[in-house]
Amino acid sequence: MMGKPCVKGTRIPVYLLLEKMAAGESTERLLSAYPQLTSDDLRACLEYAAALAADEVILCEA
Repeated sequence: MMGKPCVKGTRIPVYLLLEKMAAGESTERLLSAYPQLTSDDLRACLEYAAALAADEVILCEA
């Protein structure tokens, strides 16, 4: 997937699942659409997003 983070053991990119969750897609519907996923996989996607958001970024003008 060109270096994009994917759910372990799949080729499903994390960003895709996060976008679907942000758009209001239910866990049940995602698990139905992607039967190879578990609720733990979806939770791991959210944990990944939280970890990225928690990183401190300091922008400096050159």
